[in-house]
Amino acid sequence: MNTHVPGPSLPTEIQADVLAVEGIAAVPLILDVVCRTTGMGFAAVARVTEDRWVACSVRDGIGFGLRPGGELPLATTICNEIRGSGTEVVIDHVAKDPAFRCHPTPALYGFQSYASMPIRLPDGSFFGTLCAIDPRPARVSDPGVVGMFRSFAELIGFHVDAHRRLAGGEALRRSESFVRSILAASPDCVKVLSADGVLAYMSAHGAVLNQIDCVQDILGREYASLWPVDEQAKLRDAVRRAAAGETVRIEGLCPTAKGEPRWWEVSFAPFVSEEGGGTKLVAISRDITERYHAEADRRAGAEALRSLNEDLERQVADRTAELRLSRDIIASSAAPICAFDTDFRVIAFNQAHSDEFFRMFAHRVRIGEVFPDLLPPDQAPVMRALMTRALTGEVFTVTEEFGDPDLAKPCWEVSYSPLRDQDGRIVGAFHYAKDVSMRLQAEAELARTQEALRQSQKMEAVGQLTGGVAHDFNNLLTIIRSSVDFLRRPELPEDRKRRYLDAVSDTVDRAAKLTGQLLAFARRQALKPEVFEVGERLRAAAEMLDTVTGARIRLDVELPEDPCFAKADLSQFETALVNMAVNARDAMDGEGVLTLRLTRRAGLPPIRGHAGAEGAFVAVSLGDTGRGIAPDQLARIFEPFFTTKPVGKGTGLGLSQVFGFAKQSGGDVDVETMLGRGTTFTLYLPEVDVVPDRLPGRAVEPDAGSPMGTGQSILVVEDNVEVGRFATQTLDDLGYRTALAVNAEDALDKLGADGGGYDAVFSDVVMPGMGGVALAKELRNRFPGLPVLLASGYSHVLAQDGVEGFELLHKPYSAEQLARILRHLTTRRPVGPVG
Repeated sequence: MNTHVPGPSLPTEIQADVLAVEGIAAVPLILDVVCRTTGMGFAAVARVTEDRWVACSVRDGIGFGLRPGGELPLATTICNEIRGSGTEVVIDHVAKDPAFRCHPTPALYGFQSYASMPIRLPDGSFFGTLCAIDPRPARVSDPGVVGMFRSFAELIGFHVDAHRRLAGGEALRRSESFVRSILAASPDCVKVLSADGVLAYMSAHGAVLNQIDCVQDILGREYASLWPVDEQAKLRDAVRRAAAGETVRIEGLCPTAKGEPRWWEVSFAPFVSEEGGGTKLVAISRDITERYHAEADRRAGAEALRSLNEDLERQVADRTAELRLSRDIIASSAAPICAFDTDFRVIAFNQAHSDEFFRMFAHRVRIGEVFPDLLPPDQAPVMRALMTRALTGEVFTVTEEFGDPDLAKPCWEVSYSPLRDQDGRIVGAFHYAKDVSMRLQAEAELARTQEALRQSQKMEAVGQLTGGVAHDFNNLLTIIRSSVDFLRRPELPEDRKRRYLDAVSDTVDRAAKLTGQLLAFARRQALKPEVFEVGERLRAAAEMLDTVTGARIRLDVELPEDPCFAKADLSQFETALVNMAVNARDAMDGEGVLTLRLTRRAGLPPIRGHAGAEGAFVAVSLGDTGRGIAPDQLARIFEPFFTTKPVGKGTGLGLSQVFGFAKQSGGDVDVETMLGRGTTFTLYLPEVDVVPDRLPGRAVEPDAGSPMGTGQSILVVEDNVEVGRFATQTLDDLGYRTALAVNAEDALDKLGADGGGYDAVFSDVVMPGMGGVALAKELRNRFPGLPVLLASGYSHVLAQDGVEGFELLHKPYSAEQLARILRHLTTRRPVGPVG
């Protein structure tokens, strides 16, 4: 097939035309698109005169053997006939074409498909042809393909004319701007490496991303050596694989030249440059730490364009080589790249984009197609809207799904940027895509796994809690049930009856304490905070703690001289001290030193991964000399019912009460331990300021006298009928007159407008509809002098908001407790009408 002849030296004017075509950077891309679109292996731009056929630019994929500047005998070409007729020639299959099946040229050059379009200059004069051949038949007579040839021929004619008129300046500037704009708009760092990984080129924007003052300082160095030592092996392996023909993508951490840490995603792909020199590598680095600011990209692109246009004539050769390198980089990128004009028509794309679009839609994109119209009806509006945003000048990145569900519908991370000409006008836009389907699937799977783990941990905690509660309460109920069975025996002696009655009473107290510890841990217990001097209370509690710990444990107390005050529930505070002391006593096996220390802290330190808090805090520490806590147990010591003590030696609720009380009081509890050296628990409570002449003291309960009533009228509000009957019966036996309301609304009806003659109201807190606290507030507004007593075993409202100044009786309560509080409330009630 190689029958061309080199011929003598070309005339000067034809040499200028060959150089003019070679100077058009878009021509190699046009020839590449012609071959990819038609499937033909050879394409060329030819200068055709009256006596010569000269190749100006060639894409040879079939071994035809013709190079730029090479000649064919004019008489052996069909292009000579086109020069005379001025019309294109398109042949799908020479053997079946009646006009050319006997023509000598196809047989001479061995082709079966042929397409040739005349190239005319703007003044109408004939320049040459854009032609393509292949030894196999091809479908080239399609109107779209013919239109593509015609458009390309017009574009080439325009550029040749411009090159002739401006000595190559204007045409070169147009094609150069196109490729330069794509590189300038790329949000990534583009590099060219030798096959052994030596840095030969870095884009200007890449230098900005890496904060490199002078690219010349790093050119010629091994690219991997610019990375941290622990990342270099990964880089060298990627270079080795890419040089072997593989497309490689890696991620790694590499600081900029100024030391700012950044994560990069780097893709490596091999290519062979038109200038020769063997295989080279294109490396594209994406900064995945942050997105680039749009204005910085615009300024970088504008600066590149201004620099490009400063001295066009003098730098034609250098810029042409650089444009070819840029085209190679774009074509070799493993990421899909597509550029479009202001009418959404495709004006350029790389091989990766063509392959991915074919994978998703089984269609090969062609130049000139309106890109959104290629997508399904449900996806076309989304694509058109994204392209419109880019054409308005916006630089942005989105994540969207595109594709045919029956073929492939990946999730893409797509970056958009506008394309501008040398005057800054937007002439199109470009997108750069990355398939993130696998990453999003991995993130979703991780979220599902974490949620399943949380549910598992929650169920484990619920199971442990309910099991512990059931065990302890069943033990207590066993004592009560057995005692009641014995009390039913008529022959039981009085001293035995008293013993069983005392057992029932003690067991009820233990059950109430167990419930209180649970509520304290859950921060659902209604506290009665009061201001107290912490050092004074610790001095008073020291004797009690000494008794709790036993004679073989020495108690050392370290208190500051200056008073410090806290506001908390004093009863719960003392209970917390006892619980920590008992825990320390058991850790020391009843023998050792227990240190009680009070200090003042300027802030709450971070505890168990929680952030600290500002402000003044008092810190009460109890340190023991016991065996310490094992690391695998430390994280669970505040869990309810978790204990390392033998069965029957502890409920596991002591430290959970300390934890709940501290949290509900606005503080926290910390622990420091070392095996064999002891443990120190530190309780933090917010410190309050107190005026010296108004120091708080423990309130002295007034002597209410006899707990029996004297006929006062009490309205009992209780939604549980059995509890309500028991309460009214108890009050009747205590000497009160009672009436029962089954809810708050019923109570307001019975009280009426004047209070109904009642001396007090005794109400449960948790009721359907209006609760007890809301009822008490309403009664305080309507009847300011009417006492209200609330009763509750549990209420999250009380735990959050407190008792709002009302008296509270904790369930379970004794008849004597109820009688004394009611006696106190009714005897201090002011004389006069309620309303």
